[in-house]
Amino acid sequence: MTTAERIEKEQEQDTGPGALLAPVAVPAARATGCPFDPAPELERAQREEPITRATLWDGSSCWLVTRHEDVREVLGDPRFSADGTRPGFPFLTAGARQFATGTPSFIRQDDPEHARLRRMLTADFMVKKMEAMRPEVQRLADELLDRMTEGRRAADLVAEFALPLPSLVICLLLGVPYDDHGFFQKCSSVLLSLRSTAEEVRTAQEELQDFLRRLAESKRREPDDGIVSRLVARGELDDDAIASMGRLLLVAGHETTANMTALSTLTLLRNPDQLARLRADPSLIKGAVEELLRYLTIVHNGLPRIADEDVTIGGHTIRAGEGVLCALNAANRDEEIFPGAAALDVSRDARRHVAFGFGVHQCLGQPLARVELQIALETLLRRLPGLRLDIPFEDVPFRHDMGIYGVHALPVAW
Repeated sequence: MTTAERIEKEQEQDTGPGALLAPVAVPAARATGCPFDPAPELERAQREEPITRATLWDGSSCWLVTRHEDVREVLGDPRFSADGTRPGFPFLTAGARQFATGTPSFIRQDDPEHARLRRMLTADFMVKKMEAMRPEVQRLADELLDRMTEGRRAADLVAEFALPLPSLVICLLLGVPYDDHGFFQKCSSVLLSLRSTAEEVRTAQEELQDFLRRLAESKRREPDDGIVSRLVARGELDDDAIASMGRLLLVAGHETTANMTALSTLTLLRNPDQLARLRADPSLIKGAVEELLRYLTIVHNGLPRIADEDVTIGGHTIRAGEGVLCALNAANRDEEIFPGAAALDVSRDARRHVAFGFGVHQCLGQPLARVELQIALETLLRRLPGLRLDIPFEDVPFRHDMGIYGVHALPVAW
């Protein structure tokens, strides 16, 4: 019996008390009533059957895990693999499968190879080093706002602030010319779109890989202080491996923070009581960023894993070869961990959130993301006291079509 046949048979038998009537179809769209909330199907699953079945784009099945405790257990257990080349690995789309398997980065590898490659970057993203970058990030934020507000009273916050700020910073860290930002942002959009075909993803992947391979070659002739140049100087990786590592950092390093910045701003504008608290007491900003990360959880369709052996989680036995999706946004709304989880509370201690994942694959760049988000939000609130949405909320173009949630544009006025 194949793994798929076994899953189907077990699914037919899974009719006990509390079992969902049907598997949850993923990717699942966010709630229509409040687009900051997880999909209703995920919330229902967490209430009724926290470990249940999900149906993927190609008709295959996997497990769906929605409770905070269970998500941390799966992500922290080395018996669950992140290797996307394994048969049965749960991908959300055909494009996502191509992205993860075409020229895989270290986040789609397991230890010890994952640890070996990750260690090459650890020093570049240490908290102390990221904190030392605050003056430079602040300078860039101020310059962007200077340009955005000069002689104008309205702008698209995504295009003129939220997107260029982390793009400038990650280019600076990697040693990538910012003049090429239009190219790599276009490629990133294709790679992260839930609508991209496998062929479209392959093309964007190859174009970005070639770009970074040529960059690595240029650093051999003209080294600098960037991460790509330092990886070249180590002499442990060929240019293809360096390009794969650079591609991961370049895409993740600007897409995630850009979307968190814009979505956080919109969320605060929609929660004027919480916005007023931050304006009155800027010391709340650091904690507010953690709460916004919890509340919004922009990696909203789950982190995939596959079981190496039979593992029991939350009373369910997940068999070797079965895929698992860990629903981070549902886990971050778990009332047992975050009472009143459906409400935004900028004074909440939200440090146990799993917005950056958990375990050995937890996001390497989270110290940088925190610095960028803290500076971006503090600067916006301080410099634009009259900041407001410039279109009806119902007209905001949310990124329901993307693997990283956010807004495609955010017209604001001040």
